[in-house]
Amino acid sequence: MSERRRVVEILREFSIPLLAGVLTSIVWANLDEVGYRAAIHWSPLGSFLPAGVAHAVSAHYLANEILMAFFFGIATKEITESCLPGGALFPLNRAVNPLLGTLGGVLGPILVYKVMVSVLGAPEIASGWGIPTATDIALAWLVARAVFGAKHPAVSYLLLLAVADDGIGLGIIAVFYPDPTHPTQPLWLGLVVLAMACAWVMKRRGVLSPLPYVVVPGVLSWAALAQAHMHPALALVPIVPFMPHAIRDEGLFVESVGPDPATDTMRRFEHAVKKPVDFGMFGFGLVNAGVAFAAIGPATWAVLAALLVGKTLGVTTLALVADKLGFSLPEGMTLKALVFAGLTAGLGLTVALFVAGAAFTDPTIQAAAKMGALFSVAAAPLAIVGSRLFGLRRTTN
Repeated sequence: MSERRRVVEILREFSIPLLAGVLTSIVWANLDEVGYRAAIHWSPLGSFLPAGVAHAVSAHYLANEILMAFFFGIATKEITESCLPGGALFPLNRAVNPLLGTLGGVLGPILVYKVMVSVLGAPEIASGWGIPTATDIALAWLVARAVFGAKHPAVSYLLLLAVADDGIGLGIIAVFYPDPTHPTQPLWLGLVVLAMACAWVMKRRGVLSPLPYVVVPGVLSWAALAQAHMHPALALVPIVPFMPHAIRDEGLFVESVGPDPATDTMRRFEHAVKKPVDFGMFGFGLVNAGVAFAAIGPATWAVLAALLVGKTLGVTTLALVADKLGFSLPEGMTLKALVFAGLTAGLGLTVALFVAGAAFTDPTIQAAAKMGALFSVAAAPLAIVGSRLFGLRRTTN
């Protein structure tokens, strides 16, 4: 591997573009918040386009509604593959324990968030309950390897949990967080169904290139969601599962295009877009994470507690319940490992930032909620240091 390629792979593996975008935005927003806001919402074609269209060329809109469409498309690909023969969710009885852990990782944060809303006496932040429900897949995987070692069963368990609760998170975004400034127009969702039918026909006719799936049904789905005043970033979620794929899944985060790349359209889609998305996450972090430290408020503590405490308790509790019901934990998964897997799942950066932007229209509350999502990176040092203090044994082979 060339030196340049090795550097690129290190940057992607450690989510450096996303973290660099987050850090840059925080520094910029705290030094010059007015300038930062003006930059991310600047629309250079605003003088030439209708007001309703001009915002489409702002950095904020491009990152949240175009780039994230491909990000969620990749997440959907991981979820779909995990349901294939050989995948982590196949057969179902093998997946019951991690799926119940996932349910705990969604319900636990919601419960803790609602308790925090009550304790803090802040009913104005009640709608943010969906912010802490998802896990940042890439960062959780990275931290899990540092906590448990590359070969520990907790790494695979946590990856499955992260992918599954991101799937639930996508549903929460679609159903509970439509465009807050415009009433939902559900009739337009008929075009999403038409886009799905189009993708199905393309698959039946043997269309193997991923590009037509993105350009035809993908664009139709995006336009329909935009007209329905729902998040067009979800446009590829109903389309990706129709892409032709290998009969057997090779596992999460396998970046090769598989043994037969000509027929594994789903894997080719990921192979084509993952690198641009990984580096494009700098832009996502830049336009979403720029909050002033003065914005810290009740939403900050509610989101943070829900992620760190709610995830840990929720995952641990329901996974143990599943174990008692006869759906055992993977071999080698101890109670100690389960607790630290739940804590690591509290890393909610990417999706939490996205949902925070959708949950609140008040910029002060939105900024406070985003700060809570940013503070969730504390799960990383807590898990790494805590696992050493409590004598968790790492597995390297």
